[in-house]
Amino acid sequence: MTRTLLVSPDQPGAYPSIGDALAAVDTDAVVSVNPGTYYEALFVNNHAVTIVAAQGAGTVTVDASSGEHPTVSANSGRLELRDLVLKAGDAPGVEVERAKLVLSDCELSTGFGPAVSVSRGSEFSMTRCRVNGARYGLIVDDSDGTVEGCEFSDLSEDGIIVRIGASPTIRASTITRCGNRGIYIYQYGRPTVETCDISQTGHAGVAVVHQCAPVLRRCRIRDTRGPAVSFARGCQGTVEECTTENTALPAIEIAADATPTIVEGSGNRRATFGAEATRAGQAQDTERTELLLAELEAMVGLETVKEQVHALIDEIQVNEWRRSAGLPVGTVSHHLIFAGTPGTGKTTVASIYGELLAALGALPGGAFREVARRDLVGQYLGHTAEKTAAAFETARGGVFFMEDHRDQVAVIAAGYIGEMRQFLDANPGLASRFAKTIEFGNYSPEQLAVIVERIAVGDEYLLADGAAELVQAHFATIERDQNFGDAREARKLFERVRKAQAQRLRQSGRRPDLDELRAVTVADIRVATGN
Repeated sequence: MTRTLLVSPDQPGAYPSIGDALAAVDTDAVVSVNPGTYYEALFVNNHAVTIVAAQGAGTVTVDASSGEHPTVSANSGRLELRDLVLKAGDAPGVEVERAKLVLSDCELSTGFGPAVSVSRGSEFSMTRCRVNGARYGLIVDDSDGTVEGCEFSDLSEDGIIVRIGASPTIRASTITRCGNRGIYIYQYGRPTVETCDISQTGHAGVAVVHQCAPVLRRCRIRDTRGPAVSFARGCQGTVEECTTENTALPAIEIAADATPTIVEGSGNRRATFGAEATRAGQAQDTERTELLLAELEAMVGLETVKEQVHALIDEIQVNEWRRSAGLPVGTVSHHLIFAGTPGTGKTTVASIYGELLAALGALPGGAFREVARRDLVGQYLGHTAEKTAAAFETARGGVFFMEDHRDQVAVIAAGYIGEMRQFLDANPGLASRFAKTIEFGNYSPEQLAVIVERIAVGDEYLLADGAAELVQAHFATIERDQNFGDAREARKLFERVRKAQAQRLRQSGRRPDLDELRAVTVADIRVATGN
């Protein structure tokens, strides 16, 4: 079982320093650190330890810049560092040997040493980290792992060094303002570098020597004093669809007996590179998305509606994946028409849709705001525009649910099917602003009976045997004119059922027990339906 140890110099019962907490670790542990600056060097050996800022990124600084040791070092075991600011002097910021390292959402800086050093058969992942100021940003020595969504800037020497057979994957990261090379690969290194943005280097953007064979795929290399990529004698590898701008010539320099494969590709102005490419993926909450889709699926009926919303969400999610991979994405409208009678689930689906857009990173807020005509139409000349603008400002970054208007943000206009067709036909350019019209069909008697049962269960009522059949039969006999409210009728019916049950219990002349308070009888249904 994982132990959690709290570090807070001012809190009784907590450890005063991170080192004190680590000294107490005898098994897997999470060291949760309260805000502050901690002037210490940390050592983790043979344990699985997570050190995390208790109140989020940027609130905890570990500063070992005045000493001779790495800020954090690990030998064997597993070390995870999350949301920390790490400062070192002439030693590395983080140094691991024969260990597993997970580094996420951290900021690192050093004087003369590398920000991160991974060696001797270690495994690592480095995600959404920022290195600003160091001799080297990252050294990977005889180790494997991943770098994704990271930024390396203002390095006095090389941005990233890969050597001694190391084969990490470096993806969607930015390497800029390096005194020497952006990425230096030597001694049989075999990294894969994808969708990275490498710029402003004192020499080559990527330098390959000593029998190395990297794969460079869809990277942008620009503003380098040396070539974009240089291959020394005996080197191999692949350069696929990379973009070079303002580099020394030739942009790809190949020594006489080097044999890399060069695959040309046409640059796309809408493609994204470096850490910018991964920011879209950061915003996606996959777990939340799945929960919301499950909530949608749990709604009674609406099979066609569910299918169409799923299709929209699939497209949005794939577009965000494309963007995070550096691929161009076309403009996608989030505006929809929901057509159908009242009580068919339009408002509920609109709310779920807004939350899905937020979970997928398509809208920053996904807030749901329902408005009616009175919220938008003013009482005097010019007042309508003023009220509409105010409503849009409130809904910015979310979903704007409307009955009869249009927008500039995410709009869902809702109404009867015929009325919505007239709404779109009223302006030839209006229909093109909406991605899709989704029609909400009426619920069947069987589905309305299920809705009543769900309302009952939600309020901790239990329908007696035969009650559901009576409800279904009741809805089968109701005339469905334009005033029929579908699910609203189910809620209204259950309100009458509750009143019938309450009257029956009150007239019994005694206090009912728990089971009786929950029970809804066939007689209660008959009273509520007038049968």
